[in-house]
Amino acid sequence: MVSDPVSLVREYLLGLQARITSAIAEIDGKSFLSDAWEKEPGSPLRGSGVTQILEDGEVFERAGCGFSHVSGPKLPASATQHRPELAGAPFEALGVSLVFHPRNPYVPTVHMNVRMITARPHGGEPVSWFGGGMDLTPYYGFEEDAVHFHRTCAQALAPFGADKYPRFKAWCDDYFCLRHRGEQRGIGGIFYDDLTELGFEGGFALTRAVGDAFLHAYVPIVRRRMETPYGERERQHQLLRRGRYVEFNLVWDRGTHFGLQSGGRTESILLSMPPLVRWAYDERPVPGTPEHRLLTEFLVRRDWL
Repeated sequence: MVSDPVSLVREYLLGLQARITSAIAEIDGKSFLSDAWEKEPGSPLRGSGVTQILEDGEVFERAGCGFSHVSGPKLPASATQHRPELAGAPFEALGVSLVFHPRNPYVPTVHMNVRMITARPHGGEPVSWFGGGMDLTPYYGFEEDAVHFHRTCAQALAPFGADKYPRFKAWCDDYFCLRHRGEQRGIGGIFYDDLTELGFEGGFALTRAVGDAFLHAYVPIVRRRMETPYGERERQHQLLRRGRYVEFNLVWDRGTHFGLQSGGRTESILLSMPPLVRWAYDERPVPGTPEHRLLTEFLVRRDWL
């Protein structure tokens, strides 16, 4: 076991944030605003972080990438639903989370998160686990984009066992589902949580592989679609589908709930929200249109490999 695992994870995560935001800024032509913050005295949490945000860019309407490293006296309920023995334990959590909302409706929204949580139950040994993943939410479906994204995820996980991609892909499909609508949020990807089976070294290596694969999974899709012409119809469809994204994040997302329940920094937690969105009463796409094809052929559980 390494002598200071938290410092090792922290160094990696800060470097990952810098690499990703530099690559996205190069594509967009606009720099990220960097907002370093610390928890205020009297807060239930201690810690700090760096929120990086790009708004009103040429390619990205809003792109947020946040690093946080916090500790608190009591794990929130959203983190102990699968670990009741750790309820009430002091904890330390650090991670990088990002959501990029493109301007062009033919470029998909993407989410990625990698994190480690350590709980220190009274009278017991510290317990650490990793979580994370990435998933893609297109507004218009393209088979080659979906296959590329999933293939990159599968290749990243391959060194850790043949079971990992199928298992984490199914976990992603189960998790990123708007159960109140019976809809998938997007075409999925990979998702994992409470990962302890590989030990610290194995769990950290897998999490690095996921983080390092992100740009390879997403950037080629952005470059392929970012200059596709579009009009008001495509824009209105994009805004409607963004509403589904907001619904998921507020109603179902464990990361959002963890941050808000633990007293996290609200602006950083909600950086995943798109800048513009719309809802319409029972608006459904016309059969045979690309918008209808998105629902029937892409926002369904499929084997993309």
